[in-house]
Amino acid sequence: MRRSQIFPSNHCLLLLLLAQLSCAQYEHWPYLPGYPEPAPQVFQPPQRAPNVPKIQLRLAGQKRKHNEGRVEVFYSGEWGTVCDDDFSIHAAHVACRELGYVEAVSWLPGSKYGKGEGKIWLDNVHCTGRESSLAACGSNGWGVSDCKHSEDVGVVCSEKRIPGFKFDNSLINQIENMNIQVEDIRIRAILATYRKRVPVTEGYVEVKDEGSWKQICDKHWTMKNSRVVCGMFGFPSERKYNANLTSNISSPLCSSILPVGMELDSFPSQFITRQPLVRLKGGANTGEGRVEVLKNGEWGTVCDDNWNLVSASVVCRELGMGPIHLNEIDCTGFEKSVTDCKFNTESQGCNHEEDAAVRCNVPAMGFQNQLRLSGGRNPYEGRVEVLAERNGTLRWGTVCSHNWGTVEAMVVCRQLGLGFASHAFQETWYWHGDVSADDVVMSGVKCSGTEMSLSHCRHDGAHVSCPRGGGRFGAGVSCSETAPDLVLNAELVEQTAYLEDRPMFLLQCALEENCLASSAHNTSLASGYRRLLRFSSQIHNNGQSDFRPKNGRHAWVWHDCHRHYHSMEVFTHYDLLNLNGTKVAEGHKASFCLEDTECEADVQKQYECANFGEQGITVGCWDVYRHDIDCQWIDITDVPPGDYLFQVVINPNYEVAESDYSNNVMKCRSRYDGQRIWMYNCHIGGSFSEETEQKFDHFRGLTNNNVSAR
Repeated sequence: MRRSQIFPSNHCLLLLLLAQLSCAQYEHWPYLPGYPEPAPQVFQPPQRAPNVPKIQLRLAGQKRKHNEGRVEVFYSGEWGTVCDDDFSIHAAHVACRELGYVEAVSWLPGSKYGKGEGKIWLDNVHCTGRESSLAACGSNGWGVSDCKHSEDVGVVCSEKRIPGFKFDNSLINQIENMNIQVEDIRIRAILATYRKRVPVTEGYVEVKDEGSWKQICDKHWTMKNSRVVCGMFGFPSERKYNANLTSNISSPLCSSILPVGMELDSFPSQFITRQPLVRLKGGANTGEGRVEVLKNGEWGTVCDDNWNLVSASVVCRELGMGPIHLNEIDCTGFEKSVTDCKFNTESQGCNHEEDAAVRCNVPAMGFQNQLRLSGGRNPYEGRVEVLAERNGTLRWGTVCSHNWGTVEAMVVCRQLGLGFASHAFQETWYWHGDVSADDVVMSGVKCSGTEMSLSHCRHDGAHVSCPRGGGRFGAGVSCSETAPDLVLNAELVEQTAYLEDRPMFLLQCALEENCLASSAHNTSLASGYRRLLRFSSQIHNNGQSDFRPKNGRHAWVWHDCHRHYHSMEVFTHYDLLNLNGTKVAEGHKASFCLEDTECEADVQKQYECANFGEQGITVGCWDVYRHDIDCQWIDITDVPPGDYLFQVVINPNYEVAESDYSNNVMKCRSRYDGQRIWMYNCHIGGSFSEETEQKFDHFRGLTNNNVSAR
């Protein structure tokens, strides 16, 4: 067997259990009645010396987790980088603490996270490690550097955040408000009947000037101007406005000239249910993500060569892992679809690390005002509280945690613009929420994961039912800017599938772990056998953070027969379905262990199962379950000959949050004649168009990929 682990000695096990009891099990036990609970920690930002300029830091770059990246500094109204000359772990500690992390783990020279752009603000940085800001460390001076962006420094911060740390974005907001942003423009409805509609789709264009809203004169205003404003608010195009509606309205700016009026065209395409030609995948929020294009019935990506804001604007207006379909895009900005732009049909020199992505403006629907997180240590976590109408008044209340899970948490994080869910909580007594909002106002919540608001999910409505009540048992979430994304290699499954008739006396451990059909219990141990459909699984993490099991090591289950730990009892489902979708055979695969079997050239392995090691799959790495290990099969002993659908589902119970669950399913067509099996048309869920996927469910011609029983 490929995977093995050494069982710890009794002394090690005793120490391990003691550590778990002292650190893990008692960490969140409630205080006894009558004992006051300690007040939540309040973060006190360090005092900044008068001669130290105020700066803002961020972590940037590709192939990174949320707590690592290229160090970028916002100074004098502009983002820039830091050179790696003389940089040290002390400087890394200062940078990580300034970002809200407890400490730095390491720092990386030589533009490990890619080359930055703009100025190199700091060079020859010297820190003692006790400074309150990177700006307080010694350096050559602001913008004084002989470095190139190939020397941009990066840091890896600890996962643990400073309790009570609050993000201070006042510097960025102050500077960016000097330019006209989406927040500085509004469309004010003219007719009273339109003023309560969300979103506003027609009316006056107004601009904020020195804190007050002012109208724009319509002299020289054109439809192109309207198109720009519509695009800023996330609408695909503009409509001609009826100027007669404003004939009696004067403007404070233009006296006798009418203020500009406009009408936006319908809803943006991301809210339309028709099959589009372009879609966004893997984004944390609505209107952002990897750009994918439908071509010949199959979804593929766009290479980022020559990708710019003009091309991105075309995609955003149009919107309403497979092959790379488009390369070297060249758009004018007036195309109705990105497929109308000029492009190179060849994808040579482009790989999926260069997939283009966009972040579009979307209409302000006000969803984020209907929800809040309360009591958390930082803005990304807390008890979920919703604004609901009760007895004719709006009031805040909690959400019943019964059956609350990761999918529901994903909707909450998206609605609040906080990225992806990292955890869903059914108990929140350790978070001090608003006492006035303890009552449950929403129950029976069940989401599909695509909703823009928690109120769009199925729920009990006004008939709230929650036996445990709210308050300390209200639903909670923690959100993250990044998430993992597991994808199975469909081609390898098709290439490695085969049948094996395996003697029953070699399958005792598999029987113990429920890896065989129920009829196996009646099979003779001495002379019986089981027919197994075997295959290899290669599971890639294409996301932006590591895939880690839900449970810590203290909760892993030791299986003595196979001599290994299970970090997730159900990691994958293997199913054989008839063409009506009914299961005729199934298997399940607990994670023997999750580890980095192989990684891309520039990625370091982090997880290894041997010796009770940490488990997970690093970004840019993959875990391989070979066809010849136990339980890597479906027991088809009782399956009659016929045509079937073979299906693999990764992380089927959504125990671990991912950026995209649609690609966790892999399907193949198969034909079994009693001795041989054909596997063909294996593909990842969501990689085909709806029409092609429907055709897949009906019989089509066979390929020559057939294998016989051994």
